[in-house]
Amino acid sequence: MRGTPERSLRYGQLRTILLLFGGYAACYYCRADLSVATPLLVEELGKQGVGHSEAIVRIGSISSLGVLAYALGKLFLTGLGDYWGGRRNFLIGVGGAAVFTLLFAAGGTIPMFTLAWVGNRLTQSIGWAGLVKVSSRWFDYSSYGSIVGILSISYLVGDAAAREQMGMLIERGYGWRALFLFAAIAAAVWLTACLLWLRESRTELGHTEAKPNPLNLFAAAQSRPASVGALLLPLLRSRAFLLVCLLSFTCTIIRESFNTWTPVYLRDHLGYSISHSAGMSAIFPGVGAASVLLAGWLSDRLGLNGRSLLLSLGLTGTAAALLVLMSVRPGPAGALLAVVVIGVIAFCLLGPYSYLGGAFALDFGGKQASAAASGIIDGIGYLGGVLAGDTVARLSVAFGWEGVFVILATVSAVAAVCAGGLHVLNTRAAARTTHG
Repeated sequence: MRGTPERSLRYGQLRTILLLFGGYAACYYCRADLSVATPLLVEELGKQGVGHSEAIVRIGSISSLGVLAYALGKLFLTGLGDYWGGRRNFLIGVGGAAVFTLLFAAGGTIPMFTLAWVGNRLTQSIGWAGLVKVSSRWFDYSSYGSIVGILSISYLVGDAAAREQMGMLIERGYGWRALFLFAAIAAAVWLTACLLWLRESRTELGHTEAKPNPLNLFAAAQSRPASVGALLLPLLRSRAFLLVCLLSFTCTIIRESFNTWTPVYLRDHLGYSISHSAGMSAIFPGVGAASVLLAGWLSDRLGLNGRSLLLSLGLTGTAAALLVLMSVRPGPAGALLAVVVIGVIAFCLLGPYSYLGGAFALDFGGKQASAAASGIIDGIGYLGGVLAGDTVARLSVAFGWEGVFVILATVSAVAAVCAGGLHVLNTRAAARTTHG
């Protein structure tokens, strides 16, 4: 008799993983579209009398405003999932992505593009925290690293698949509107599936509650926090939590820079065609997916201290690779080397980065505040990501891509030092717990 409930739980967990994975991957179809379509949009704006450099800056501004909306949503809206449930957050994220991506496709002017992109990113901002919240209700803490690692590759797989498929559409002569319609359809399909089959918690199917990390900041609480202050203060008083927020800020600058500008860099600096630059930009999320899986597997075996150590090592490697990328000269001669180095950066950065808004958020928040912890960590991170749009666009115009990569290498080096500090704090906390 015991085997039947266990099989039922495993089936429910597998279904939950598949729905969260697919839904969040679809959201990234509705993010990759702007990056992939940027060279086409630059040409479109050129027909309206906008110069190449000015068009790059305008699209960079749209990207920055979208990231700012995403960051503010992360900071002020994601905590709702701790009160009304993660499933609702997740459905709003996927549904908003579909609706506003359709609005972008229907537009044709900078103001309409801006409105649609801001709406898209704002509604998507609560999706990941909803995913984390639902995960905390379905899985025990001992599997956080592996589960969040699997779910974290959803956005990388979605991003890579979207770029490759959109590159194929461009190669076949489709324009930028078709890319956005394609993304909206993908999101609508997964929204329907999640509405039908995604459940908030395993207790809804008669299973026992999932076990949270006993060291989480809300371990003594058996019910949800009574007020916003009770929810936020334990997080904001934790030095380790604040350091994770700082790491999220720095790492997201680097990640969003590559997410946004890789197709433009490959097109303008190295001479790839528009379709090939779209397809080759999939190297960043594609290699990142392998990195996230490896990092998740290692984290559950190395423990909490292992995550901060891997962060420090990964960010050091990222800084070194960025300096190599800086040395790549314009033109086709360095095209292959640049793509390889971008893959190395993805491998060093994205696996450890996935800990920040995932496993670390679950560790800090437990079942009571995992959505709020994830939202704050990611929200502060995306405040840094705002710089990856307009600021990076202006830097690339003024100083070239070499100057951009030097600045990003410096940011990565600072983040590596912060990760080392986090490792020290975690080691001390673990020692106190052992001796206590």
